[in-house]
Amino acid sequence: MAHKKGGGSTRNGRGSCAQFRGVKVYGGQDIRAGGILVRQVGMSISPGRNVGMGKDFTLFSLVDGTVAYEWRTRKKKRVSVYPGQTA
Repeated sequence: MAHKKGGGSTRNGRGSCAQFRGVKVYGGQDIRAGGILVRQVGMSISPGRNVGMGKDFTLFSLVDGTVAYEWRTRKKKRVSVYPGQTA
């Protein structure tokens, strides 16, 4: 039995697909209802007013409005959407 692999073989190419996590809409920007605000692992940022959370901790807007990132406590942030302020 040969102890060397044949030429042209590769050991790479079995990685998982990218998750594309992070903040998608920043503070002060306008968003439509249903638009994704943040994709995250766990509750790094918690949902505030007019913001819903999916089962994978994705935060999304429930109404059309303007995004605002606020402090929930001294260490924790939250994101809210305020309607009627769209440009």
